[in-house]
Amino acid sequence: MSNKQNHVTGGVLNPELIHEISKWVVGVVGQTVNVFRYSSAYLAVIAVVQVMLVTRALSLDVTLAPVVVGLVTFAVYLGDRIADADTDAETTPDRAAFIQRHERTLNHVVSLSYGVAVALSVLGGPLALVLTLLPGVFWVLYASDWLPSLTAQFRRLKDVLLVNSLVVAFVWAVTLTALPLTFAGAPVTPAAVVVFAYYLLGIFVNVEIPNVRDTAGDRAIGVETLPVVLGVTRTRRVLYGIDIVTALMLVGAALWGLLAPLFVAALLVGLAFSVCVTSLVGRTAHGDALTLAAESEYVVVAAVLALVIL
Repeated sequence: MSNKQNHVTGGVLNPELIHEISKWVVGVVGQTVNVFRYSSAYLAVIAVVQVMLVTRALSLDVTLAPVVVGLVTFAVYLGDRIADADTDAETTPDRAAFIQRHERTLNHVVSLSYGVAVALSVLGGPLALVLTLLPGVFWVLYASDWLPSLTAQFRRLKDVLLVNSLVVAFVWAVTLTALPLTFAGAPVTPAAVVVFAYYLLGIFVNVEIPNVRDTAGDRAIGVETLPVVLGVTRTRRVLYGIDIVTALMLVGAALWGLLAPLFVAALLVGLAFSVCVTSLVGRTAHGDALTLAAESEYVVVAAVLALVIL
């Protein structure tokens, strides 16, 4: 075997150095991706995309609404993951370990993110401020032990069948739809109602998909979700039904001239993607990937619109 060095133009190629650099780059990229996933930063990006879709659908001016919603989404979901880190250790051990390892820092990040969101919302007026506070208020009722601590007659909203998913879907649908309207000073129109309903149904589906992955853990701690009560197969059928209702609503909105046909077509492509994801519920061991795919429906819609426009 030759010990001859490999020369390249301008210097000597050191295989060991290249290996170490490559290893370092891969490590940094991997850590960055993990932070992006585990901290819920990717959900903030998706929320920004959702608000931009509302802006496009309703022909609104571009405002600070996407930034505010993104910050609120990041803060609320990160706060939820911090609160549930102990119970999530069984179903999402890597994420729970990350949250517990950096809990103090992440708590500061939550406070800072929500604080900046509230400060920016003031620029949109009193209603924008109220809408910005809405997800945080409902999160306290939804995920914290504040209500149960007052009296044994109350349970966390997160523990109650259908209420848990409906609260999440309703609050985010209101925030995603109403905040850009408020910032733009635009009225609520029939088209806005359709967009609200689209998000309400879609987010409900996206909440129930990860609940399938969390079935064992939820059952152990007394959280009632569709998969816990109905089983995986019947839950999948319910989600199919919701997607069908959503599709019919969107087609009707296009026929009645409430939404542009091109925009509805992009939404239907995203919905088809959602149906494909739903078809895998309970049929794959990659629950985390399935959850991420479900949440990426709106990115698919935005990508389709971008391709058509460009």
